[in-house]
Amino acid sequence: MTEKKKFYITTPIYYPSGKLQLGNTYTTVLADSAARFHRALGEDVFLLTGTDEHGQKIQQKAQESGKSEIDYLDEMAVSIKKLWKLMDISYDKFIRTTDDYHERVVQHIFKKFMDEGDIYKGEYVGWYSVSDEEYFTESQLAEVYRDDKGKVVGGKAPSGHEVQLVKEATYFFKMSKYAGWLLDYYKKHPEFLQPSSRMNEMITNFIQPGLEDLAVTRTSFNWGVPVPGDEKHVIYVWIDALSNYITALGYDPDLGDFDQQPELFKKFWPADVQLVGKEIVRFHTIYWPIMLHALGLPLPKEVLGHGWLVMKNGKMSKSKGNVIYPETLESRYGLDAVRYYLLRSMPFGNDGVFSPEDFVNRVNFDLANDLGNLLNRTVSMINRYETGLIPPINHSIEQDADLEATAEQAIDDFKSEMAEVHTADALEAVWTLIRRTNKYIDETQPWSLDKQGKKAELDDAMAHLAASLRVIAALLQPALTQSPNKICQQLGLAVLPAIAGLKFADLLTGGKVVERPTPLFPRLDVEAEVAFISGLVKKDTKGKGRAHMEVAKEKARQADSEQKAEEINYDDFAKLQLIAGKIKSGDFLANSKKLIKWQIDDGSDHGRQILSGIREWYPDPSVLVGKTVVIVANLQAKKMAGEISQGMILCAENADGNVIVTELPDNIEAGAVIN
Repeated sequence: MTEKKKFYITTPIYYPSGKLQLGNTYTTVLADSAARFHRALGEDVFLLTGTDEHGQKIQQKAQESGKSEIDYLDEMAVSIKKLWKLMDISYDKFIRTTDDYHERVVQHIFKKFMDEGDIYKGEYVGWYSVSDEEYFTESQLAEVYRDDKGKVVGGKAPSGHEVQLVKEATYFFKMSKYAGWLLDYYKKHPEFLQPSSRMNEMITNFIQPGLEDLAVTRTSFNWGVPVPGDEKHVIYVWIDALSNYITALGYDPDLGDFDQQPELFKKFWPADVQLVGKEIVRFHTIYWPIMLHALGLPLPKEVLGHGWLVMKNGKMSKSKGNVIYPETLESRYGLDAVRYYLLRSMPFGNDGVFSPEDFVNRVNFDLANDLGNLLNRTVSMINRYETGLIPPINHSIEQDADLEATAEQAIDDFKSEMAEVHTADALEAVWTLIRRTNKYIDETQPWSLDKQGKKAELDDAMAHLAASLRVIAALLQPALTQSPNKICQQLGLAVLPAIAGLKFADLLTGGKVVERPTPLFPRLDVEAEVAFISGLVKKDTKGKGRAHMEVAKEKARQADSEQKAEEINYDDFAKLQLIAGKIKSGDFLANSKKLIKWQIDDGSDHGRQILSGIREWYPDPSVLVGKTVVIVANLQAKKMAGEISQGMILCAENADGNVIVTELPDNIEAGAVIN
């Protein structure tokens, strides 16, 4: 008997310092849709999620609430599990880093690193962000505070959180020892980090400048896993947190090599996909693979660093007051509407911009009009023309072949896109079939066939509509957990078909549709619902101050522009190296309202990263992906908002004051010199 294929997918373990919002929910719904897809293919699936429960911030939150750490965490874990139940997340295990077995194995892992010489004791002096649970050098800070004498007295991390000076004894992991090995692994396994543009970020920003050893313990607080034999130290977040992906499967280095590990671990490790937000890609693609290599374990097949679900004014943040919570949307619009929006609106690898208008339009146009109206019309017509019974397919209509071909192509496209966790593209494949089926009604005009007495053609049309909806319901089941069953129930189909082996022609005939169709998604009042969702977002109390700052900056810019440009000679101009570059991806920076981070193919092996302050004019950076632009290639690299910028993209300002990126014809190759 052939052994079933396995699929292991993980979410990050969430930090329970507050209520999870829509962005956290996106990651988990994305993982759930992938898990459901692979289950529908008949595979053995393991979906892991959980909570990261140690650290100084947790200790502070518990003290503020007047509870013990574990009492506080128990309440938060219950709250998060309740949210995942509401969102119908089909996880197989929920791990907490305070679980006894996890803490014990983390100590064993730490001891193994010590025994192998990968961890040494030293002293750390530098800047630390409690909110991020992360150390920073002065050069890594996005903003630096200085006193009157110029001495650095504080600053902000790239996340925008304040840092504090820390000086304490600590244990370090020798990350630098493995930098060469990691670069070689990247080269041999380009599929390891997706989207591929993020690998260039890791190489350019963290490895090539010199990979630093990692502080892995703290002594300034005690809410953590004690270091065995040196209990005043607690094991710092990343060894503790990252190990959850293997401890959840029963891994323990004391049990021996891979073959001696528990069956669950041997069955599912290495993970097929590890989903993380782009802000923690570094930890999962630098520290995590090095730790696994030091343990002698295989690496995950893929780490997928997705973008953020952002608001128009930047990343969702409680400090900004622009947070949307999934419970509110689900209670008003239903689970499937929320899941559909999250999975359809996020472009692969890039940020997605949440707006009330986009959410309402997705529900009205995609779900109510395209899908819901198709089901309603089909059920009504089968009742009217077929006494409610689904007739057999007889291929008597000219448009049959095209509809069937569209359906088979949608099945293939959906499977290939979902296999890559490209849910937006997978759902587009389904909606291609939905739109084609609606067009089929317009082409065949069943009401005219009925008037003309063309019974065979009318039967055939009804059968094709039912068969198409059956395929649509099957394909939607990884994304929408309620509507597919409702579609089948209204069509009188007893079983929701599996995706594996799905065929258009496998329609079971003779089933009786419901007498009266029920709308899957009632149409929303656009004005009322946009106002409701907009009201969920609090006003940013810093808005007025920022507005005044922007006015002042604009006046300064205007004053500068009125000054006569300084003339330069030809030799000065000749120093500029202008080349063509193709934009591979664009992401917003969380701690900047102006900057977009572009990954650009400049004809070299690794490409380059360029930051440009044009976010105001390009609220959707994906519109430039694939475009060829002019870049200044020999501009000295500069650090902005905690990221490296390796050049400049040329832009122009039109008569309306809008900044437009200068585009080149697509047939110009990346790296071509511009004279």
